[in-house]
Amino acid sequence: MNSPDIAISLSGVTKSYGRTVAVRDLTLDVEGGTLFAFLGPNGAGKTTTIKMMAGLLRPDSGSVHVAGYELGSNGLAAKAQLAYVPDQPFLYEKLTGREFLYFVAELYKISIARRDRLLESLTRRLDLGEFLDQLTESYSHGMKQRVVLAAALLHEPAVLVIDEPMVGLDPRAIRTVKNLFKEHTAGGGTVFMSTHTLDIAEAVADRIGIIHRGELIAIGTLDELRAEARRHHSLEEIFFQLTEVEDE
Repeated sequence: MNSPDIAISLSGVTKSYGRTVAVRDLTLDVEGGTLFAFLGPNGAGKTTTIKMMAGLLRPDSGSVHVAGYELGSNGLAAKAQLAYVPDQPFLYEKLTGREFLYFVAELYKISIARRDRLLESLTRRLDLGEFLDQLTESYSHGMKQRVVLAAALLHEPAVLVIDEPMVGLDPRAIRTVKNLFKEHTAGGGTVFMSTHTLDIAEAVADRIGIIHRGELIAIGTLDELRAEARRHHSLEEIFFQLTEVEDE
């Protein structure tokens, strides 16, 4: 097992699709209690990396640990500590939101009392009450995103991995999700967030990693990235400067 202070650890991870290398020799440690933003252009390897962390893809080489458990040899223990929210939220359309959340609670063997306590809080925070007993097939993308996020937080995971968390959310919901992420990390949990929304990453992330053409080209706090870019400018400017340098 890895250090208990390291919530996510990728060591020498490579993944190819045929002759195309999507992720190349990626080594990355994310400490517990951290909100980590993972940035990169389209096709950079972000989603492939996230799917390997969630156990949906196996790396061709290297290892992935979640909460100290290696996904290859101890996958069930690793996945029990993790919640994954993809960029396209999936729900069972013939279930209501409440039925879906009850189903998730049963999967994680959450007691009824604990389920109801957590669900009451999440329903209020994410403003689900009006929609919770409607079939999910009637939901907008933003409402689906809110229900899937509630499902991810329901078992209080050590590690939350989320791809494009703010897509389809209105400003009030975005503020709520930011606060939920901050509360999760303040309690010792870890959020690994992949996003194209650079201003949100700049506002909430403790540490930032930038991947380009399958390789990690920069990692650090915003101030450290500014120092690497040798100017005091926005994350957007840093991102474009670093990725354009790699393209030269």
